[in-house]
Amino acid sequence: MNIYVQAVIQCVFAYLGTVAFAFIINVPRRALNLGGWSGAVGWMVYWVLFKLGCSIVLANLLGAFAIGICAIIFARWRKMPVIVFTIPGLVPLVPGGTAYEAVRMFVLGHTDAGIGYLARVITVAGSIAVGFMLAQLFGDLTRRYPRRAR
Repeated sequence: MNIYVQAVIQCVFAYLGTVAFAFIINVPRRALNLGGWSGAVGWMVYWVLFKLGCSIVLANLLGAFAIGICAIIFARWRKMPVIVFTIPGLVPLVPGGTAYEAVRMFVLGHTDAGIGYLARVITVAGSIAVGFMLAQLFGDLTRRYPRRAR
C-alpha cells in the first residue's frame, strides 16, 4: 500500500478514535473537533518518527509533546482547560496492547517475557509523561504575563 494512503488512514482513524473517546468521557461538544485534532497530530508525529526508524520511546515522547503543544494552543484559543484536549489526545499513544501482553505473559507463567513487556510499558508511559511535562514547560515559557506597574 502506498505510504501516503497509509498516512491518511492513520490520521483519520487516530482522529476518529480520539473524538469517540472524548465523547465517551463527556468532553464539551465545542472541544470535540480540536481534541480529535490533538490526538491525530500526536499520533502522526509518533507514526512518522517510528516509520523513519526512531525508537519507540523518542517517538512517544515527541508525540506527547505535540499533543501537549496542540492542547495549549487550543485551550488558549477556546478559553478552556488544557486537560480537555490532552486526555483525549493521549488515547492513541497509550500502550494498551503491550500492557495486555505483559499481563497475559504473567498469567501464562512466562515471567521473563512479562517483565520485558512490562519494562516497555513503563518506558513508553514515562516518555509520554516527560513529553507532556516538556510541553507544559514550553507553554509556561511562552505565556505572556501582564507587566507590573512600576
